[in-house]
Amino acid sequence: MRKPATNAERIITALDVENADKALAIVRGLPAARIFKVGLELFTAEGPPLLRDIKDLGKEVFLDLKLHDIPNTVGEAVRVAVRLGAAMMTVHASGGPEMMARAAEVARAEAGTLGRATPILLGVTVLTSLKAEDLAAVGMAPDPAAQVRRLARLAKTAGLGGIVCSAQEIEIVREEVGPKMLIVTPGIRPAGAAAQDQKRIMTPRLAVEKGSDYLVIGRPITRAPSPAEAFDLIVRELESA
Repeated sequence: MRKPATNAERIITALDVENADKALAIVRGLPAARIFKVGLELFTAEGPPLLRDIKDLGKEVFLDLKLHDIPNTVGEAVRVAVRLGAAMMTVHASGGPEMMARAAEVARAEAGTLGRATPILLGVTVLTSLKAEDLAAVGMAPDPAAQVRRLARLAKTAGLGGIVCSAQEIEIVREEVGPKMLIVTPGIRPAGAAAQDQKRIMTPRLAVEKGSDYLVIGRPITRAPSPAEAFDLIVRELESA
């Protein structure tokens, strides 16, 4: 798995905006950033051309669509994402072992056919917006940590390259999957930043100290008066860890 080489490379900047113009302005304004997350809103608005535009600027794309469907449908969606050049992408671990295994198999095969590095497939465990009472409301055991552990185990067995989990579950995920799988942590907020719609959050420094490999950070960077300065401040915070 590809571990980040520098603290700047640990940061995945989330492009949580509504159109390509705004997204590409952010990308151009963050020369030190390497990976940018394209999620459901932006991908629905702009589609595949945006991924190509980001790659043309010399950056990598984390395609965060949290795929969850029957195994063949997810596999074919992964095939398309590999062709589009996504470096990282997400599938819902709750889609089950067969679905995840099919996604991993297709990613490897398609990347091999194209002569590219296999993208990192990440299993989404429990969304950082969910609390215990939310899990209980949809019929799951009301223990986020136990559910994360269960899904992380399934993702490892299915051959995924990493796990998406909240910072509060980093240690139990690492215990479950071992040192090689990547851990990607959303819900990261620098000290003093608003929690907004995330429930289980943590500062960048503490998340890295606990063992996170990549940190997904959006609005604290993209909505700052100077996104480049906000990005650099987070890098300096990580360097003090």
